[in-house]
Amino acid sequence: MSEKNITTNEQFEQVLAECRDLFKKKLYDYKASWRMLRPSSLTDQLFIKAKRIRSLEIKGESWVGEGIRPEFVALINYGLIGIIQLRKGFVDHVDISNDEALQLYDECAQEALALMKRKNHDYDEAWRDMRVTSYTDFILTKIERIKEIEDHAGKTVASEGIDANYLDIVNYAVFGVIKLTEQQEEEEETEKKEDPKA
Repeated sequence: MSEKNITTNEQFEQVLAECRDLFKKKLYDYKASWRMLRPSSLTDQLFIKAKRIRSLEIKGESWVGEGIRPEFVALINYGLIGIIQLRKGFVDHVDISNDEALQLYDECAQEALALMKRKNHDYDEAWRDMRVTSYTDFILTKIERIKEIEDHAGKTVASEGIDANYLDIVNYAVFGVIKLTEQQEEEEETEKKEDPKA
């Protein structure tokens, strides 16, 4: 992602491609075992991932080893799975092939991309001036809203539904991956300048 003049759309698509690759590998290992998860369980999984990111942001270190970036990637994949589960419902056994799971994943990922393009047009790249920690807080807020909607049996009076909140979580998480990748590349570039032999 370090190429100059790369667009937001291209960066977004690169992150989605990375997440899809991981999703595909996990399908090979586990098949679509997530088909058994109720949407509320996926909301809790998103909550755990987002809380860990916030914890790492505050503490500044990880005792488990994995950093913040992989957790944003997980938020993207669990968010897309959440949308699939909302629309297809949960089951008691795996009922789709890996190819079908990938097709559903791709459809939801394209929705997230289309939404980002519309919002980015209206907000004019405002996300680039935000802190990564703000993405985390917005994601946690979205999760809290989803929990409330789930407690009301999915009904809302004046708000967007659960799927819209899942899409927003996916998009904030993609922005997080983009920003963290850029920060890492800048640090590596600085190290090279300071130590040309490296």
